[in-house]
Amino acid sequence: MKKIIYILSASVVLLTTSCKDWLELPSQKDFDSTTIFENPGRVEMALLGAYTSTFNMELYYQFGMGTDEAFSTEGETNSKNQVSNYVYNPATSPNSTYRTMYAGVEQVNVLIRNIPLMENVTEAERKQLDGFLGEAYAIRAKNMLNVVRYFGDVPYPRRPVVEEESFASSRVSRDTILDGCVADLQMAVELLPWKSQSATASERITKNAALGLLARTALYAAGYSLRWDLNSYNPGSVQLAQRSDPARIQELYEIVRAACEAVVTQGENDLVDSYETIFRDVINSRYNVESMLEYGQLGADRNESRIGYTNGIFAHQNSFHKKAQPAMAAIPTYYFEFEEGDSRRDVAIASYSLAADSTHQMNTYATHTIGKFRVNWKGDESIGVNLRDINWIDLRYADVLLMYAEAENELNNGPTTVAKEMYEKVRLRAFGGDASKIGVTPSGYQDFKDAIIQERKLELGFEGWRRTDLIRWGILFEKLTSTKQDMLDMANKTGKYTDIDLYRAYKRTPAISFNDPTVALDFIPFKTEPTADEVTDLESEGYTILEMHSGISAFNSNALTADAVWLNNIYRGLEKNKVELFPLSTGTIDDNPGLRGQQHPLY
Repeated sequence: MKKIIYILSASVVLLTTSCKDWLELPSQKDFDSTTIFENPGRVEMALLGAYTSTFNMELYYQFGMGTDEAFSTEGETNSKNQVSNYVYNPATSPNSTYRTMYAGVEQVNVLIRNIPLMENVTEAERKQLDGFLGEAYAIRAKNMLNVVRYFGDVPYPRRPVVEEESFASSRVSRDTILDGCVADLQMAVELLPWKSQSATASERITKNAALGLLARTALYAAGYSLRWDLNSYNPGSVQLAQRSDPARIQELYEIVRAACEAVVTQGENDLVDSYETIFRDVINSRYNVESMLEYGQLGADRNESRIGYTNGIFAHQNSFHKKAQPAMAAIPTYYFEFEEGDSRRDVAIASYSLAADSTHQMNTYATHTIGKFRVNWKGDESIGVNLRDINWIDLRYADVLLMYAEAENELNNGPTTVAKEMYEKVRLRAFGGDASKIGVTPSGYQDFKDAIIQERKLELGFEGWRRTDLIRWGILFEKLTSTKQDMLDMANKTGKYTDIDLYRAYKRTPAISFNDPTVALDFIPFKTEPTADEVTDLESEGYTILEMHSGISAFNSNALTADAVWLNNIYRGLEKNKVELFPLSTGTIDDNPGLRGQQHPLY
């Protein structure tokens, strides 16, 4: 599916994958900016190299926490924990995504500049080169969106560095950047073939994926962001707001709708029958019709993203599946947001760990982890505990359906028939196709928007979009404040948590096989503490009794109590109209004279 050699030259990282069989690679010296554009084969190798810049661990790890889905389990002095809890300043601000994305932008800027200039190519080669050009445009837009959604107004290079008069570059309005990204993706859509007409795998951008990325980018361009006056950098000018042009906002939602409609109408993508299948497939390197774009790792000897290790379930180093050490856990209240019968809950949230004796050990409320990338669902051992060779799903069809529904609601001040249909398709799959279980779809604008906000949380949990989705809706502070209060209520067993299980009795079952079929452990619930006789009887039958608010877990010792330090310090740095964007790191500003004096005004 992925793999396996990469070569770094002065200007371009070159990557081959097993999607194509490159048997004889030229030596590194054969590649530079003067030889890349001699033929389509070399261009493709350069393009594949640019794909390595489109994702990094920071996007799901540091940036994937601090939401109403996930929190950091690392110590409070750890930089990942601080990012998760909105404690940062220019000296500590993360910059891995910033640097990685811009490296990719430079790579594709070289391709965008030079591919159209290639001469003496056949008609078939020109068509192939047009496809490569479309991928390059899409990568530029994809990378710039990742920078903008975390840093706001940033430099916006659209030409290779060698063509610039100066290496210094200043901030550009995010509206200008995102409009440029929209235009890039519209160009990509025109140039790229549909997946059915392409021999490339789901790790390459096709027209299908470009349309989905276009919809996503237009939604961000229409949404809220933290803004300030780029002339004065006056702290008093900082505000969370949409762009000032209502007509353009309307146009952007129309772009979202049209892009999603095109994907749906084409009919090449669909929801797979089972939510569980999505993630069992990606864990085992299988593509399916729902997965529209994946990030492939760098082969069996490299897996820098550590998917399944940092963001999976806990596995003891002595267990059959060897060590997996998550640094992220599920917000305790998230488990209770899934309605009865929703198949997504036990897939998204791992309610067990893999203990040292290779059994499934039930987690407590505060130690539930991310279940979508669990290592025991793999069909093999992999070559190392943090080298599990698991792809990252960047875009799937369910996301397109929910974006379609959201755009319809925005354009019509309420859900249309199409909006309800798209929303209900996602809901129906979650409940096994049983329409009687999905409830009544809201008919008012705000109620339907709230339903979309919630459904994206349930459907796309831990997939890297929640933090900035909450920001583009303008509700990060409110949602996280509410979530923390819910956790305190849960710890105190009050409010809507007065009747949750206080104890569960379960049997520890063997975890000694690959492709482990276990999704969740069966249990007997107790709303009050079981009596001594009940405990004796259950233990005689092989049950373990677990106090669900306790810190008894194979994973960590977090107890869910109102005085727990970890709980009281969640979101501890949260400030409305400040933390929605990161400050630029000190190193970033030092490296670029054009950014001096252009720091986030509140840092």
